[in-house]
Amino acid sequence: MIDRRTSFSHALVITGPTAAGKTEVALELARHVPAEIISADSRQVYRDMDIGTAKPTSDQLRQTPHHFIDIRNPDEIYTAGEYGRAARRVVLDILNAGKLPLIVGGSGFYLQALLEGFSAALPSDLSVRAHLKHRLQNEGSSALHAELKQIDPQAAARLHINDAHRIVRALEVYQISGLNLSALQQQKAEPAPFAYLVFCLTMDRARLYQRINRRVEQMLEAGLLDECRRLHALGFSRDLNALQTVGYQECFQFLAGEISFETMKELIQRHTRQYAKRQLTWFRKMAHCEWITLEEGQTPTALVFEIAERMNLR
Repeated sequence: MIDRRTSFSHALVITGPTAAGKTEVALELARHVPAEIISADSRQVYRDMDIGTAKPTSDQLRQTPHHFIDIRNPDEIYTAGEYGRAARRVVLDILNAGKLPLIVGGSGFYLQALLEGFSAALPSDLSVRAHLKHRLQNEGSSALHAELKQIDPQAAARLHINDAHRIVRALEVYQISGLNLSALQQQKAEPAPFAYLVFCLTMDRARLYQRINRRVEQMLEAGLLDECRRLHALGFSRDLNALQTVGYQECFQFLAGEISFETMKELIQRHTRQYAKRQLTWFRKMAHCEWITLEEGQTPTALVFEIAERMNLR
C-alpha cells in the first residue's frame, strides 16, 4: 500500500535510456499518488511529432496532467535553457498544490537545465552540432557568422568570419542554453530551487537492445512513415533542427528514395541503440542518481512499489 499523502517535499525524476519503460512506470505511480508529469524529452515538445518521439497517447495524457507536450511547432527552437526556467516554475507550482512533480524523460540537457543549471562548461549536443555542421556545409561560415552577430555581437566581433569551428560552437551554446556564449561565460550554474530524487531505470543491455528493435518495428507499424509524409505536407523541412532526430531522418531518406525500407529500419534501430548508449553514459555522470535494474518480467507496478519504498511512501 502506498501512502496517498496530501503534500510532498521533493520532486521525483524518473529517467533512463530510450525504451526502458519510463512512461509506464510514471503513469502507474500517478495512479497511486496525486501527481503531475513534467516531460523531460526535447522532442515531445513539438506538435505533429508523435509516433517517432513515443509521445504519451491521448488516453495517457487524460489520465494524468502532463506539461511540456506539444508546446512548439517543429520549425521553432525551444532551448534547454528555456525549458529549465519554465519547468522550475511548474515544479514549484505542483509542490505548492500538494502534489508530486514527476519529471519523466531521458534528454540529458533538459534534465541538466532543470536540476543543475548551465555554466560555461557546457557539453556538446551531438544533434545540435550535426545540424549546424550541415548548415555550415550548405550555407557557408559567413551566413552562420552573420547569425551569430545577431545573437552575440561580442562573440562575433572576436571570431574571424572563417573560424567555422568556434562559430558553430557559439551557435550551439545558444541553441542549447538560450544564452549567448558571452553571457554564459559569466554565469555560474544555479541548482534547482527544490529538493529532488533521481531514479534511473536500466536493464541488461541485450534486453534493452531487443526492446529498442521491437519498438522501432512498432513505430513503423503504427505509421511513422505517414507521420513524416504529413510533416512534409505541412511544409516542415527535413533539415529542421527538430527533425534532425533518429527515426525521422532515416524515414525522410527512404521517402526521398535514398535508401531501401530494410536499410531505413536497420539504421533507425542501430542509431537508437547508439543513442541509448550515450544516454547511459550521461546518466552515470549525474549526481545523486539511484539506479533501478528492471528484471525480466518485472511489472511497472512492482517498480512503483520499489520506488515508493525508497521514497518512504510505504
